[in-house]
Amino acid sequence: MADQHTEEKFSETAWQASVDLPDFEPLKDNMKTDVVIVGGGITGITAAYLLVQEGLQVALVEAGKLLNGTTGHTTAKVTAQHGLIYDEFIQHLGKTNARLYYEANKEAMAFIRETIDTHGINCDFRTEDAYLYATTPKYKKKLEKEAAAYEKLNIDGGILEELPIDISVKNALVMKDQAQFHPLRYLAPLVKTIVDKGGRIFENTTAVHVERGEEPSVITRGDARVQAKYILSCSHFPFYEGTGFYFTRMHAERSYVVAIKPKMAYPGGMYISVDQPTRSLRSANIDGEALVLVGGEGHKTGQGIDTHDHYNALQTFGEDVLGIEKQVNRWSTQDLTTLDNLPYIGHLTSQSSEQNILVATGYRKWGMTNGTAAALLLKDLVLEKENRYTSLFTPSRFYADPSLKHFLRENFDVAKHLVEGKAETSNKEMKGLAKDEGAVVRIDGKRKGAYRDKDGELHVVDTTCTHVGCEVNWNGADRTWDCPCHGSRFSYSGEVIEGPAEKPLQKEYKVKLPSEGVFPSDG
Repeated sequence: MADQHTEEKFSETAWQASVDLPDFEPLKDNMKTDVVIVGGGITGITAAYLLVQEGLQVALVEAGKLLNGTTGHTTAKVTAQHGLIYDEFIQHLGKTNARLYYEANKEAMAFIRETIDTHGINCDFRTEDAYLYATTPKYKKKLEKEAAAYEKLNIDGGILEELPIDISVKNALVMKDQAQFHPLRYLAPLVKTIVDKGGRIFENTTAVHVERGEEPSVITRGDARVQAKYILSCSHFPFYEGTGFYFTRMHAERSYVVAIKPKMAYPGGMYISVDQPTRSLRSANIDGEALVLVGGEGHKTGQGIDTHDHYNALQTFGEDVLGIEKQVNRWSTQDLTTLDNLPYIGHLTSQSSEQNILVATGYRKWGMTNGTAAALLLKDLVLEKENRYTSLFTPSRFYADPSLKHFLRENFDVAKHLVEGKAETSNKEMKGLAKDEGAVVRIDGKRKGAYRDKDGELHVVDTTCTHVGCEVNWNGADRTWDCPCHGSRFSYSGEVIEGPAEKPLQKEYKVKLPSEGVFPSDG
């Protein structure tokens, strides 16, 4: 039987359901090129697009299908309004760096607009105002501080007492003239340009290691290698960390989206709450149907309540605000947050032996502009051009406040889950699993993960994450095993979906339950 994970890895997103992308063959033979890019999301594709236009030979390798990761699961807001961030940046990084962050994202927005105009791309690009809103007195004060930061940084926006949409708020903060689009329809023509200009794209090609040198090589799981002058790691989590120890400097967070056809007319605008749990709204036109994407419910990967409850909460919110005529799609996504909330973009490490290995990661759920800004910076680093954002985003930076505090907190959290996971008990029995149900079970006193698929077949794995040994937990909404320590995710049959883990979970056995529901003996 085919692995159901292949068929149901994630619920198909509204973007994926409305676009047909070309297929590309896996890399089978060794090759040499100027630049090899690992990762087929917005950063990797945009970087490849930019570099082929500079006359460089480029190869892009993607572990799965292009745009099937975070970019394919985004809410696709093209904005420099990234939550409550500018007051924090002024306090911890200084006014100059806070302004630089804003300008990097504003320039990324301008690049997207320009690219759309240049190629005449039909991707439902719309200029919209973006709103943060508070529903409690505590966050009302935080929004007032953020508004003061806007004023200090000359950001076009200001405090409002109410929203254009029917949500009761204490106050709101608008950032004028932001945008939204259909991300896959935007990126598909860039993929075509890459190929037309001689770029090579390889799907189902997993990069697992780097062989360093004057011209380093990317080694793939199939033992093929790509040698290049530069390696760009644009995968969600860096596939190769060198001595950067990125897994200790970022944490993974999941969030959820429900695409609905509303009963009420949508007034325009993009909205996101600053209170927790987060609530996000934007409109989308998918094949002529007016939809609204209701998002939020963020939590650390592998931690928290039953994941189905997050979708239910978003449905309730959508019903309360707009009414729901029907639900069209639902999906979840994952992104990484760095110690100081700035992305890591630039040289992988400060070591001279790794200066031709570049990385882009840690977008904190704002990948449309941050990912584009990353591609623009990576292009200049490859071409050895000056770029005023190099120091701001360099991965080797360290701001004592808040980086040290966050480093200690995140790694204490990892240690806690490492210990608690080993001690966790389960009373769930394998023979009691219903179809399409998964759970942590005990077999001969050992912690295992079991999932009974829709055909009644059991898939049993060892729940020890292959990264640093934390115990994974079951995600019923996505049918995955998720690690609470560093965000690695595995299919129900144990295959790696997202890193930093590189190896699959150990498979214990795979059997078909008899029709009477009695589980056969282990022997």
